[in-house]
Amino acid sequence: MASSEEFAPQGFAQLIGTAWVSFDPDEARATIEVREDHLQPYGVVHGGVYASLAESLTSAATNAAVKDDDMVAMGMANNTSFLRPIREGRIEAVARPRSRGKTTWVWDVEIVDSEGRVCALSRMTIAVRPLRR
Repeated sequence: MASSEEFAPQGFAQLIGTAWVSFDPDEARATIEVREDHLQPYGVVHGGVYASLAESLTSAATNAAVKDDDMVAMGMANNTSFLRPIREGRIEAVARPRSRGKTTWVWDVEIVDSEGRVCALSRMTIAVRPLRR
């Protein structure tokens, strides 16, 4: 499996401040430091930040695992439930694969605040396809 350093956050993941912590075969981690531009008008982190963090992390972790087989991975379905608001501090996502098929991976993602409280849960489905050159 490739390391998290090989897959530095790019595009939207980079724009929202995503930082990879680790990509291991059974777990991937990432963080975002809450900024003012992450907040809704009510002062809490917008749900799209949680959903984007989950999708970016699981897509990158799957890519890290399949790249040596000339495969690529991308989000196919994102189901994120918001359980508790975050207003400041750090958002941490911990993703664990539930299924690793030839064409589809499924991940469960737990998103916690700086205090370790669960704030969102995501179930991510990632498509795995041959790399087209």
